[in-house]
Amino acid sequence: MAHFWQRAPGRLPVQKLRSGEWLTAARARGYSLILLGVCAIAVIGWIAVSDGMIDRNGKPLGTDFSNPYAAGTLARAGKPADAYDPALQHAAERAVFGGRDVPFYGWHYPPFFFAVAMLVAAVPYAWGLLIWLTASLAAYLAVIRAIAPRAETMLVALAYPAVFVNIGHGQNGFLTAALLGGALHLLNRRPRLAGVLIGLLAYKPQFGVLIPLALLAGGRWSAIGAAAATVAALLVVSTFALGGGIWHAFADSTTFTQTVVLEQGGTGWEKIQSIFSAFRMWGAGVQTAYAVQIALALMIAASLAWLWQSEAAFELKASALATGSLLATPYVLDYDLVVLAVSIAFFARHGQSQGFRDYEISVLATAWIMPLLARGLTGLTGLPLGLTVLLALYGFTLCRAIRDRAPLTVGAGRIAQA
Repeated sequence: MAHFWQRAPGRLPVQKLRSGEWLTAARARGYSLILLGVCAIAVIGWIAVSDGMIDRNGKPLGTDFSNPYAAGTLARAGKPADAYDPALQHAAERAVFGGRDVPFYGWHYPPFFFAVAMLVAAVPYAWGLLIWLTASLAAYLAVIRAIAPRAETMLVALAYPAVFVNIGHGQNGFLTAALLGGALHLLNRRPRLAGVLIGLLAYKPQFGVLIPLALLAGGRWSAIGAAAATVAALLVVSTFALGGGIWHAFADSTTFTQTVVLEQGGTGWEKIQSIFSAFRMWGAGVQTAYAVQIALALMIAASLAWLWQSEAAFELKASALATGSLLATPYVLDYDLVVLAVSIAFFARHGQSQGFRDYEISVLATAWIMPLLARGLTGLTGLPLGLTVLLALYGFTLCRAIRDRAPLTVGAGRIAQA
């Protein structure tokens, strides 16, 4: 996932940023180990001072994980539709923790995600959280290692700050990244299996807007067929298992998700990493924010369609699709930035084989560290760091695809040295 030039002495800081030679392999390992150590201490300390799986702020350990766990208990009790009712879902969450007054975490997922919720709810909460995070983290690491099969990949992927954001929330960023990254990794060799993974990604429908467009532009018909068949199977099985009324309950719940969570910023504007959230944070009205979001999504869609039907390297297509999927939706939270590891891994693989151009290594490094700072910096300054870095990485990916058509000039595109 990272492979860097050796540092040459005597270069000015701006020259090092441009070349990327400031980020040596030794520094990449050192930064990763420091982050791992600090975050491990923080996690252990947080658990140590908790009381009955409730932290010192009165929130469950794994915070958001309490919503699939509670939804799973409702489904196992034969009442899955109750999970889409905020009052009933909150009551189920309180019941998980012995009636303690924990915050409300809404269940916003399509009915077929009850399969996961029911599995984790089959064991006590702590074990469910551990199994969920361990299994999904392993899937994420395996996919990133497959994309960028280098010795340093596992360390850099594990120390990626979005990993710790996702662990803190007990969220599904690992699963999303594993499904999307796995699908892209397999797309050329096993397109039908890739399509199945894309179909499973429908549990996060907001990230599936651009994927069909890219597949259509690239003529990936086998993957399209397999994805459509997978989604159809999920619909049929979930309806059969949970009853047709479950889809009405889900549809009714989307109003709450849209108005309270997204449009009113119920989770905090600094946590949502979209351009919609940025404009709402700056005081723009809902309609204005939607208009800006739609304009950005259309530009991303047009550029992705061009890229995927071009002769650009597949690594750049895959990187752009992963980044573009994060940019196109108004509802992307900081734990979803685990998906950005897929973008970084594909771009880095291309640079390692074809050489890195000016500023590319520095942009990749900025994208890697960004999830550590995005929420805090945005909350303090009102500057949407996450959105800015996503736009920069997407722009660099498109520029690289265009520039690769021209021969490398002297001094440009140097291939990294171990």
